[in-house]
Amino acid sequence: MSANEFDTDNLTAAAPEDDIFADPRPAPEEDTGLDPELLAAVEIQTEPAEGRQRRLSAKLFVPYSPEQLWQILTAYESLSDFIPNLASSRLVPHPEGGIRLEQVGTQRLMRLNFSARVVLDMTEEYPHAIRFSLVEGDFKGFSGAWLLDPHTGPDQQAGTLLGYKLLVWPKRTMPIAIIEPRIRRDLAINLVSIYQQAQKVFQG
Repeated sequence: MSANEFDTDNLTAAAPEDDIFADPRPAPEEDTGLDPELLAAVEIQTEPAEGRQRRLSAKLFVPYSPEQLWQILTAYESLSDFIPNLASSRLVPHPEGGIRLEQVGTQRLMRLNFSARVVLDMTEEYPHAIRFSLVEGDFKGFSGAWLLDPHTGPDQQAGTLLGYKLLVWPKRTMPIAIIEPRIRRDLAINLVSIYQQAQKVFQG
């Protein structure tokens, strides 16, 4: 997997004055139990796509190998055990014998409880990419990939540049002005959750 997979120079980050939720760290009242410094370290970029679609990209250096992070990411039915706001994650039958995953996310928006369900077909490219596409769910479109690129971090530390790319198309019942900043924040939460789960698993 080349570093070009993570080339997001052509993406335009939302201007702070246009997105008061641009900071990926959770709001003070949202206790995720995640390291706030790691949340702040996640690089997130967004750009409008056709119509109401949005293209998002996030990345974070993680001091574990792609093979180690692969173990975390492909334990599909365990993801909801450590990712906040992911209520359930379970494998469901695939008509052609592939990998099909149903996930339900829950969160609180504007003092209301909100949940969204997606069924995704997963395509694994060991150990560098896990791609997904929407089969059905509460979005008109939801596709993207986890990307794992061997990388040297601070102090020449070997690890992985963990990336997540998403093209999302909310239904009209989901106001994009509300959904987009929440998804941005969730991207940071997801990456840091993977980081901290790897610490737990591989450091004992």
